[in-house]
Amino acid sequence: MFRAGLNTLHSRASPVFTKPFRAGVAAANLSSTSSRPATTTDWVATRKNHSHGPGSTGTLEDCDSLPTAEDFRISADAERAHALATANGHLGRSYLYVPATAEKMLEKSLTTSSDVIIYDLEDSVPPSPADKHGARSRLAHFLSTRSGSLPSPDRIAIRLNSNATEFFAEDIIQALRLPWIRTFVLPKIHSAQDLHHVSEEIHIAYRAHKVRNPNGPPIQLVASIESAKAMYNLGEIASWQSLWGPAQGGKLSALLFAAEDYCADTGIIRTTTRQELLYTRSHIVVTAKAFGLGAIDMVCVNYKDLEYLRDECEDGRRLGFTGKQAIHPNQVDVIQSTFVPSDKEILRAARILKQMEKAHLANRGAAGLELEGGGMEMIDAPMIKQAERIVKIATAAGLTIPDLQ
Repeated sequence: MFRAGLNTLHSRASPVFTKPFRAGVAAANLSSTSSRPATTTDWVATRKNHSHGPGSTGTLEDCDSLPTAEDFRISADAERAHALATANGHLGRSYLYVPATAEKMLEKSLTTSSDVIIYDLEDSVPPSPADKHGARSRLAHFLSTRSGSLPSPDRIAIRLNSNATEFFAEDIIQALRLPWIRTFVLPKIHSAQDLHHVSEEIHIAYRAHKVRNPNGPPIQLVASIESAKAMYNLGEIASWQSLWGPAQGGKLSALLFAAEDYCADTGIIRTTTRQELLYTRSHIVVTAKAFGLGAIDMVCVNYKDLEYLRDECEDGRRLGFTGKQAIHPNQVDVIQSTFVPSDKEILRAARILKQMEKAHLANRGAAGLELEGGGMEMIDAPMIKQAERIVKIATAAGLTIPDLQ
């Protein structure tokens, strides 16, 4: 068949990760430092023993220093090299949450093949000021002292605390001090006003605290949709733009569906069929696509049932989602292998593009595609656009495109 073997999928990380990786190595690698695999209790909601690791107080003062101009230069060099190595674009299939509550989980995150790692300061961290400050400082120390091992910046995100909390402003300042952070996941976005508040804090941090190079790439913002009010205001959220421009106030790049929070807010009862969420998920996808945004599907909370996860992934991809959140490293392989075109889709796309190429060489404006069961299907502009998209995604994922004659 045309699908490349799993061992031919290559990391889209910085030059540090030059060896091929398999999309499914996350589960094995992340548990390799322990005699047992990490559990959901370990990975998702580590509430106890919030130690900072040997020799570390977990505070900003414990860092030798905040990132220097040299740190930013190294990060920029790695990003340029990464961009050259991934000219076909970065895939955002899996978004793995990593709690900032334990050094062990942070260390293990360096071995994951997830397209995006979301370091979490929100739900996985207990709500006390001491715990929030400790998690923030621990993450800052970790990222500041692992610059040589971190993946490229487009694979790293941080989920901040809600903009309605007392922790948010400091989250923004400290996150902007880290040159490896390019993406903020924003929980509890209910309206465009919430995004304006976030953007204002970014702008203030740039000007008042002089953090980060203002001429550098804009911060990418991912809005988490988790309430009835957010759904009601979805159009204004998706169309939002910063008053200070992307470079000074951030740029919205994706909508993310937080299903559990949404159901808690609306009273919707979750079922395994997911029919009760069909309207909501479809509306998020269509709105995201209308404004050129990514659409990130909900978490599958049943982390042990990988067949159900695959079914949920296939369902999300059919609806048009571009990626899916993960709460356990064991979910990464299934998500990444599902959110790519199938062999049949790749073959059909290649045939469409080849037929149109032949038609153009023969000075014909149209072409037909022979169907498997006989007959002919006329190739039109939407089919060509879809075929080009499929080939682009497949190429970025390391899948083989058949060379048709």
